[in-house]
Amino acid sequence: MQNRLIIDGAAVPAASGQTFPTLNPATGETLTEVARAGAEDVERAVAAARAAMDKGPWASMDGAARGQLLWKLGERMLAETQALAELETRDSGKTIRDTSGGDVPGAARCFQYFAGWADKIQGDVNPVSGPFLNYTRREPVGVVGAVIPWNFPILMAAWKLGPALAAGNTVVLKPAEQTPLTAIRLGELALEVGFPPGVVNVLPGFGEEAGAALVRHPGVNKIAFTGSTEVGKLIQREAAATLKRVTLELGGKSPNIVFADADLEQAVRGALTGIFYNQGQVCTAGSRLLLERSVHDAFLAKLLDGASKMQPGDPLSPKSRMGPLVSQQQLERVLGYVAKGKAEGARLEVGGERVGDKGYFVPPTVFTGVRNDMTIAREEIFGPVLSVIPFDDVAEATRIANDTIYGLAAAVWTRDIGKAHAVAHAIQAGTVWVNTYMNSQNASPFGGYKQSGVGRELGSSFIEHYTELKSVWVRMG
Repeated sequence: MQNRLIIDGAAVPAASGQTFPTLNPATGETLTEVARAGAEDVERAVAAARAAMDKGPWASMDGAARGQLLWKLGERMLAETQALAELETRDSGKTIRDTSGGDVPGAARCFQYFAGWADKIQGDVNPVSGPFLNYTRREPVGVVGAVIPWNFPILMAAWKLGPALAAGNTVVLKPAEQTPLTAIRLGELALEVGFPPGVVNVLPGFGEEAGAALVRHPGVNKIAFTGSTEVGKLIQREAAATLKRVTLELGGKSPNIVFADADLEQAVRGALTGIFYNQGQVCTAGSRLLLERSVHDAFLAKLLDGASKMQPGDPLSPKSRMGPLVSQQQLERVLGYVAKGKAEGARLEVGGERVGDKGYFVPPTVFTGVRNDMTIAREEIFGPVLSVIPFDDVAEATRIANDTIYGLAAAVWTRDIGKAHAVAHAIQAGTVWVNTYMNSQNASPFGGYKQSGVGRELGSSFIEHYTELKSVWVRMG
């Protein structure tokens, strides 16, 4: 069954018969061939999702039963953690340390978190005037088109499928063409634990083919997208033609602000994690490190020492803390930004060159002497490249932090709790960490300000995005 489309409860080839290769980023070699979904496959998948939505067991299934299925899916994933983790590592280049210890169990816990919500989605009785009873109902939006990125494939699939299914919707999932394998396996597992045909459909393929057809399809009621800001803007424009609901989790250029009164050892560890975790391929990566000038040099020395010890290696080795970038294209993108940083006058302190000639490895890379108007401080690189920017006081740090089109995340490091809250309130970002970095749990909403997105994921916020609110009026006499 592996590597085919999942449509209406079956693993099927693409209507065109076409396939595409998915590569191992650690070697650059082909792992396997995958069915290449196109517009005709989108038609079949949306029809199956609509049929499951309107009739059959899913249409009449109550929230408690949906929750049981979601819980079983999470259990099944936990039972297959090692196999799923190895599949994810081979397809994406993420380290086995991260996939087995973070991504796979995290995705399983996400399904189980939303399992608990499935029978708790409710309306209200409203105090209206006159002889009337007025109440509201929360009903599923309908067919959800979910388009996910390549940096957290199985986790992002769970972030989309979990809330959509808990609310009673059906889903057509389009994984990134670079990393389709765990999404396909997830679709198989959903069928194996008992999800009815048509409820979960998986269409591996390319954005300009399957993704575009899904966004334009009039039978799709909502698009949930995680990816670049550029593509998010395109999706919002295309979705306007049919007035689809759209939630977008997009890019970031997150400021990581370290004040002189911080625990510097702790802040160094946070800065290293913030930019080099997952090879910097994280939308919330702390890619702009703002250092108070009085501790700039001392902090930088500790940072460079830590960065030099984080060399990339075989992602299947439990000892590796960094793996390769996801693709040749991403390798060229990152190295292009390194060249641009040097050309604009930033000082390359460490890294900046490809490691070896096999696979897509780039070591931790740190620039100093960066101004916030430089390209490497303005644009999302999505790689292990850190821009270090000095500042003199709270006002300047806040100004630099907010001087960006993005607003996804930020961090503040200080022992002064009043300063911490003041800066956290002043920063325009959907998540602000204080004396920590990269924390995320299913109960906490996630999303961005400005061009980092529209809407929120996780937590109770999913109710607004995955249900319609119906008002019912009843004359009582």
